[in-house]
Amino acid sequence: MAKYNILQEKSFKFAVRMVNLYKHLCEIKKEYVLSKQILRSGTSIGANIEEGIGGQSDKDFFAKLNISYKEMRETIYWLKLLKETEYITKEQYTSLFADADELGKILGKIKITMSKKLNPLNS
Repeated sequence: MAKYNILQEKSFKFAVRMVNLYKHLCEIKKEYVLSKQILRSGTSIGANIEEGIGGQSDKDFFAKLNISYKEMRETIYWLKLLKETEYITKEQYTSLFADADELGKILGKIKITMSKKLNPLNS
């Protein structure tokens, strides 16, 4: 369960960063469309992890983990778009991308482990 606690902590901290980014984009940059997109996808990562941890089965957990991974990929897309359209600086992008990428690597490793557990004949 320790891996999941690390994932919970990192995904929550990332969600806080996404909320702060949203506030920055709305208040300082006056950007209201892209900011909602990244807020939704960036906070959804941790929300789905929490749902999965509270799930009824390993399959339920695995399904939520897959959703979290997809949301992380979407968040990276919005980060790239925000950087290229100069709503965030290269430095902001680099820092946020590093956190998202780290979440993706953790999610990926857990997905591999869970896949082997759920489908032992395919390992």
